[in-house]
Amino acid sequence: MALKAGDRAPEIRSGDFQLSKLHGKRVVIFFFPKSDTPGCTKEACEFRDASKKFAKADNGNRRHLARPGRGPAQVRGQVRIRIQFVPDTDHAIAEAYGVWKEKSMYGRTYMGIERTTFLIGPDGKIEKIFAKVKPEGHAAQVLAAI
Repeated sequence: MALKAGDRAPEIRSGDFQLSKLHGKRVVIFFFPKSDTPGCTKEACEFRDASKKFAKADNGNRRHLARPGRGPAQVRGQVRIRIQFVPDTDHAIAEAYGVWKEKSMYGRTYMGIERTTFLIGPDGKIEKIFAKVKPEGHAAQVLAAI
């Protein structure tokens, strides 16, 4: 069953990150296919660079951005925002969020992450899903939704 706005966000537990501990805060979870590639790096950097705008848009409440994938353990921003890279080596988180999909490129079929972002409300429910996003300008698109 595909997730939709209004559904409770599936729990994420990995290392010291636990989504349910952020109850009462708005959370942005963005999935991207592969670390250290141009598009994925651009997307992550745009979220990082917009950290002050995210904090301001959410009336100064601390915002959290989680990126499940194969990136480093965690990175913390300098302003009232925390960006945490959450390992998902067995793709269980991606499967729970419905973004582990069959993909194809150059005639080859394989399983991988479909670039998708979830905006989770303070009540732990999904407020908005951004599917099949383009990396460039995506952070601004999420910011506009807030």
